[in-house]
Amino acid sequence: MPVKPPDQVHLSELLGAMSYALDLTEGQPVGHSVRATWIGLQLGRALDLSERELWELYYTVMLKDLGCSSNAARICELYLSDDLSFKRDFKTMGDSLPQVLSFVFSHTGLGAGLAERLRATFNILKNGGVIVDDLIRTRCHRGAAIAAHLRFPVGVSDGIHALDEHWDGKGRPDQLAGLQIPIYARIALLAQVVDVFHTSSGPEATLAEVQQRSGTWFDPDVVRVFQGLATDTFWKDLAAPGLEQRLIEQEPPHSQPIDDDYLDDIARAFAQIVDSKSPFTSGHSERVAVYADLIAGEYGLSLERRRWLQRGALLHDIGKLGVSNSILDKNGKLAESEWQEVRRHPELSEEILRRVPVFKDLAHIGGGHHERLDGRGYPRGLAGADIPLETRIVSVADVFDALTADRPYRAAMTSGAALDIMRADLDTAFDPACLAALERALAKLEDGEATADPFERLAS
Repeated sequence: MPVKPPDQVHLSELLGAMSYALDLTEGQPVGHSVRATWIGLQLGRALDLSERELWELYYTVMLKDLGCSSNAARICELYLSDDLSFKRDFKTMGDSLPQVLSFVFSHTGLGAGLAERLRATFNILKNGGVIVDDLIRTRCHRGAAIAAHLRFPVGVSDGIHALDEHWDGKGRPDQLAGLQIPIYARIALLAQVVDVFHTSSGPEATLAEVQQRSGTWFDPDVVRVFQGLATDTFWKDLAAPGLEQRLIEQEPPHSQPIDDDYLDDIARAFAQIVDSKSPFTSGHSERVAVYADLIAGEYGLSLERRRWLQRGALLHDIGKLGVSNSILDKNGKLAESEWQEVRRHPELSEEILRRVPVFKDLAHIGGGHHERLDGRGYPRGLAGADIPLETRIVSVADVFDALTADRPYRAAMTSGAALDIMRADLDTAFDPACLAALERALAKLEDGEATADPFERLAS
């Protein structure tokens, strides 16, 4: 059960920890969102924003990448590229033609054959503006929508939506210019670039880059304020250990109560971020949560425990945000190095969930849903009773949904065919009692029998 009751959890603590998942999907070094939020907060204070405005700015920057998973598959498809390295390096690209051309040539079709690479490169050179418009528009719309789902006010959603607008009107998605761009977005974009360049190249290179983009990308007034802040103390504080805890403590005052319904919304929002990464996983985490709840109902688990289990099922694959779509969506056999990347995702799931006090007790589900009863699973090779019941339940639900959904390498199976395959692995991969519970629950659904419905929230 949760380590802390919901009413004892700070929103900054919860979403600050969950923001590490957003760093994964952007290919950024661990803590990017936290560092950018700290930078943005210093800027907001120096600009004399009100406490309410500082609170909205805080979450605009922290959650600026909510929509970033939604264009990962498209990047891989168009650029024949690894989306994680593409996104990481895209954040350092400027507007000059040599920079753009260098980026296209160095990130398009590197693992493809010559003919494929040439076709992809020609397409990007010919239609690059339209392609980037579409990629950024998708990300901005999706991020703003998720922020609204997380109950943030319109100022936060608008700030996330306008993150890629530029002061000179040549940004995206709406070509806003100057003061048309929300102040939160102007600060967030600068904070993002500052962290990216500081992490990769240090303070001097960062200051040079910011000055170069002043008046084109960045609001010159915000740049001047940043230049005044960028002392040796600023850079030392940014790089000092414990920044996340200091940022939690510096959250501007605001009443945002956290209850069980809000925790459900947060779990579902991050599940949607995970499932948006690939067209083949759309809705996967929510369906796994439903199947897991059906099994738990057959076990007679309490409604409280079932609700807790649903969150674990929703978040079990959050580590997949750190796996490239060039691997996840590959139509063919994976190379050994690619398998190693796939096999990392449970560890990444566990690592992220362990950061979140109220989700910490779910971490074993994220970390263990690919373990097998016979000890031949991954990542730890756990066996038998060493695998908790809730993890075994989610494992069965996860595989059943994977078999009954389309995948790059095969069409969806019928429920009957999926169950037949799973029965062949009873006592080796799957817990017989869990699979039997799923079969009973599915039979009841086919017969139209009503069930206790704590998971109705997932369909609402």
